[in-house]
Amino acid sequence: QVQLVESGGGLVQPGGSLRLSCAASGSIFSIGTMRWYRQSAGKTRDLVALIDSADNTYYIDSVKGRFTISRDNAKNMEFLQMTNLGPEDTAVYLCNVDIKSSLLGPMRTYWGQGTQVTVSS
Repeated sequence: QVQLVESGGGLVQPGGSLRLSCAASGSIFSIGTMRWYRQSAGKTRDLVALIDSADNTYYIDSVKGRFTISRDNAKNMEFLQMTNLGPEDTAVYLCNVDIKSSLLGPMRTYWGQGTQVTVSS
């Protein structure tokens, strides 16, 4: 059994910053690609950024230069540093991680429960 728990969301003024964390726990042999998604009310769940096991990163255009994704393999965690936040960044942010629970087992993808980020004055 694997669990992902996000933290770090909250209310922030436009131009502010937040750092989201996602901690994986349970039966973990190895972790592959780690991702952050976000979902605004009434909209689809969209990929925001990802980091693979070689630390290669990808960002959607609207967050490039403002968001930074990182990971701590020793602690089974990923992070999303968000700066210069705007109202358009308001959403529930969810972590999404590829995890193997055993050497010969398959890579499975897990979701966290989400953390709310609200950007408002």
